[in-house]
Amino acid sequence: MSSTRQNERVAYFNGEIVPESQAVVPFRDRGFKYGDAVFDMTRTFGHRIFKLDEHLERFYNSLDYVRIDPGITKDEMRDATIQVVEQNLKLLSDDDDYWVGQRVSRGVDLVGGDMWSTDGGPTVIIECTPLPLGPRARLYRDGIDVWVPATRRVSPEALSPRAKSHNYLNLIMADMEAKEYDPEAWAILLDNRGFLTEGIGSNVFVVKDGVAYTPKAQFVLGGISRETAIELADVIDLEVVETDLDMFDATTSDEVFLTSTSLCICPVRKVQGSTVGDGNVPGPVTKALMDAYVDLVDFDWVGQYLKRLED
Repeated sequence: MSSTRQNERVAYFNGEIVPESQAVVPFRDRGFKYGDAVFDMTRTFGHRIFKLDEHLERFYNSLDYVRIDPGITKDEMRDATIQVVEQNLKLLSDDDDYWVGQRVSRGVDLVGGDMWSTDGGPTVIIECTPLPLGPRARLYRDGIDVWVPATRRVSPEALSPRAKSHNYLNLIMADMEAKEYDPEAWAILLDNRGFLTEGIGSNVFVVKDGVAYTPKAQFVLGGISRETAIELADVIDLEVVETDLDMFDATTSDEVFLTSTSLCICPVRKVQGSTVGDGNVPGPVTKALMDAYVDLVDFDWVGQYLKRLED
């Protein structure tokens, strides 16, 4: 391993553990030039990696879909991920946790080659980033304000959302549009049929009359947190229905919540400026799922966020 400063995190970069400052991607890398790459992200709870195997399964499915060979096996990726996290834990306080990400691009374009010529194989990176606990803490006190922008989600017939690719421009443009309405808003996009899909790294659930509804898996990235929420619904005897949802469903719901790697489950306060339910967050169904999630991971991540409001 290359030498590193005591206060610098390390990353896996093309077969080596190196200081982050040395994990430098060439400007001709196809991930930078074209978004020709895929990634995945999990998080730690109390410094323990959550559902790494499930995230790697999804990651390798994404790689298969875009026809990138990462050059290392799933087990090797797993071992390298654990090694990177373990070496970076010394830089993390007891009250903090990491996002943990794997990224693979098709590689560096060969100068003078044709469109598909690369030089040296894929670019493989594994890295840790501290979770933004402070900036997001208020979301658990106040709830998220969701804005549904005019920008529509790319059709799954054009590019499947079930692959977690670097090409996030569609989601970014939608998020920018939402933030023009409210700098704190989170975007959830409609598809070309007018049904709810997803946001940047987040899935949406709508609760009505004691039943939770969420968009069909065909039209969204199958979030691991989404799947976890569905699994926990069985624990609390909550029915979950995967179906098409429109703005009427969202704005007349009793509760709305988002799932994501960093937030796990987070209540929504408003959709398109309209207060959800009675305006109290989290609602009883969302709260029950949040409590079940805390029990599952044996770590009070809600308290971890809320504590930042006291700092």
